[in-house]
Amino acid sequence: MDIVYIEGMQVETVIGIYDWEREIKQTVCLDLQMGTDIRQAASTEDIDNCVSYQTVSERLISFIEESEFQLVETMAEEIAQIVLDEFEVRWVKLKLGKPGAVPAATDVGVIIERGERF
Repeated sequence: MDIVYIEGMQVETVIGIYDWEREIKQTVCLDLQMGTDIRQAASTEDIDNCVSYQTVSERLISFIEESEFQLVETMAEEIAQIVLDEFEVRWVKLKLGKPGAVPAATDVGVIIERGERF
C-alpha cells in the first residue's frame, strides 16, 4: 500500500475541558498518513485518480476550525472517520497534538490508526 501524507498542519480551534479553554482558540498540530494505491494516478498523471492532499487539507482545516471538542481523542476519531468516509483511502494513521498543553513538553496528543492497513 502506498501512503499519501500531510505533516505539520496547524489549525486554531476551541479544544479542552477547562472553562478557560472553552473561551480561547488553541493550536492543534496534525500529521496524517493515508493508505491508498497511487499507480493509476502515476500512470495517467490525472489528479482525479489520486487522493488530493490539497482537498483533504481544506476539508480538515474547515472541520477543525469549526469544531469545539473537549478531548483530542474525540477530535482524532472524527478526523479519521471523515478521511475514511470521504476520500478513497483504506487506512489512516493520524497524529494529533496539542502543543503547549503541558509546560514541560513540546507537544502532547494521540496517535491512532483506523481502517485496513494491508
